[in-house]
Amino acid sequence: MLQIDSIYPESIAAELGVAGGDYLVSINGEEVDDVVDYLRLTADGHQLFVVIETANSEVWELDIEYEADQMLGFEFSHPAPRACSNNCQFCFVRQLPSGMRDTLYVRDDDYRFSYLYGAYISLTNLQRQDVERIKAQKLSPLYISVHSTVANVRAQLLGRRSAADAAVLPLVQELALAGIEMHTQVVLCPGINDGPILEQTISDLFDLYPAVASLAIVPVGLTRYREGLPELRMVGQEQANELLEQVEHWQQHCLKRAGTRFVFAADELYLTAQRTFPSHAAYENFCQIENGIGLIAEFENQGDEVLAEVEAEFCAGVRVTLVCGYSARRSLEAFVRKFNHKAQTQLQVHAVRNKFWGERVTVSGLLTGNDILASLNDARARGFEPGQAILLPEVMFKEHTEILLDDMDRHTLEQSLGIGVIKIASDPWAVLDVVEELCAG
Repeated sequence: MLQIDSIYPESIAAELGVAGGDYLVSINGEEVDDVVDYLRLTADGHQLFVVIETANSEVWELDIEYEADQMLGFEFSHPAPRACSNNCQFCFVRQLPSGMRDTLYVRDDDYRFSYLYGAYISLTNLQRQDVERIKAQKLSPLYISVHSTVANVRAQLLGRRSAADAAVLPLVQELALAGIEMHTQVVLCPGINDGPILEQTISDLFDLYPAVASLAIVPVGLTRYREGLPELRMVGQEQANELLEQVEHWQQHCLKRAGTRFVFAADELYLTAQRTFPSHAAYENFCQIENGIGLIAEFENQGDEVLAEVEAEFCAGVRVTLVCGYSARRSLEAFVRKFNHKAQTQLQVHAVRNKFWGERVTVSGLLTGNDILASLNDARARGFEPGQAILLPEVMFKEHTEILLDDMDRHTLEQSLGIGVIKIASDPWAVLDVVEELCAG
């Protein structure tokens, strides 16, 4: 049974008198052991037969009829993640300096988090009972870090002692036969899992389509904190072009055989190769967007929608600064130029170099508060005028907080800069909302 942490006010559970500290024993005759069980058994609106054991050991049997859009109101503590047992050469957590917040050092590898949140897992720490639960309860989709289907290559990448410890293809095949949908990724490390090894990996995974629904090719990310770790190199422009040609060849093959491109390259590869991005439609259902695939195409598509809504000379004179990492600079500047031309606003983009992790790290989500502060102060010393406010995309903040990666909070940054700092969603519609608010205010 699963202890209830709290009850949301005015919900169905609150009306029935259930309280925090009570236990959820079963739903429709099935025992509830964790949040996965609860979400799986309440996913669709229907009739529920719920057994509750109260804090004083009373047993309540409740018939609940509800629709999917109604709030049951049971709230549970977040489960502790299952720790990763690998020592991946490219693991970002192992490239962290000391002294940062504790949660950044957590290396999780938990199939429950993959099902609940789309977290990528290696499958190396699954017990047989876990595999059987996934199959029996249809915990799907799952997100799998494959890296290579060649077992000895995967063992090298994951830091496993033997190829048998690292072999992933047999387990993926077993899950596929059980009807489990999987999205997969390869973190591409030049000289290790590229070339013919990558060809084999793509081929093996596409053979399992549609159970294996997609494959992402993501270049390895390296920080300046790699003391004691194996030497790896970044994907350069020439290899990025070679990889994109390889991916595009496979996309054509997969389209002919299955009507899907199946394998997709990270936005970073197109930026490194200095190539034009594919069309919005080429990303199909954007199933790998959380992996940095199609983010720029989606941003540009939404930008066109926003520009179609903006009236001429709308909010003329509004001046704000949008902060980003260098990988987002080009697409953000293109949107801002068009927005300013039509609306007669004075939006501007300020790209920040990542001094903390190293300048090879260019994504907005890994910028620290101190780097942002120093970069803006340096720019202002050279005559840069940020305008009415600084806009920071939400990817820079710890989820559901106003805390940046180095624990500086938005208010502290605002005080240090002497100008308003606004956290916004990472899309063009959020920019439009802020401009409207500043214009009205």
